[in-house]
Amino acid sequence: MALRWYTLRSKPRKEEVLWKQLRSQDFEVFFPRLKVQPINPRARKLKPYFPGYMFVNVNLDEVGLSTFQWMPHAIGLVTFDGDPASVPENLIYAIKKRVEQIAAAGGEVFDGLQHGDEVRISDGVFAGYEAIFDTRLPGSERVRVLIQMLSDRHLAVEMNAGQIERKK
Repeated sequence: MALRWYTLRSKPRKEEVLWKQLRSQDFEVFFPRLKVQPINPRARKLKPYFPGYMFVNVNLDEVGLSTFQWMPHAIGLVTFDGDPASVPENLIYAIKKRVEQIAAAGGEVFDGLQHGDEVRISDGVFAGYEAIFDTRLPGSERVRVLIQMLSDRHLAVEMNAGQIERKK
């Protein structure tokens, strides 16, 4: 059996510890994370793209299935009918590309947002208001949105990117 990608489940909020542990044992690990701008400055700046999951590239004949079942902070490999499910290489590649695209756009908040898109303000003084996305401010995690006032006039407001979300 050759090297294959498998999905490894971790205990809740233990992904980072498990990822470091796997890397220290020289496993090839893909742990996709996205940069976020949390409201609390002490909160994590990166969040898992798939909370509770990561991908490992191993030869199970050499390593053994029990390695991942008994590893601290791991729940085990994702299996179907007791057989570990491998993940196609092209899917891993596609996920890597998608995470890179989101990072290049400035994070999950900016993913696909264009000037003129409608957004909802979810936090802060203007929470609950709807606005129009104007621009991402260079060199920061801040954005400018246009809030329509009573007349047809729009008020430009700058805020943290984490305070807006795409209008559904």
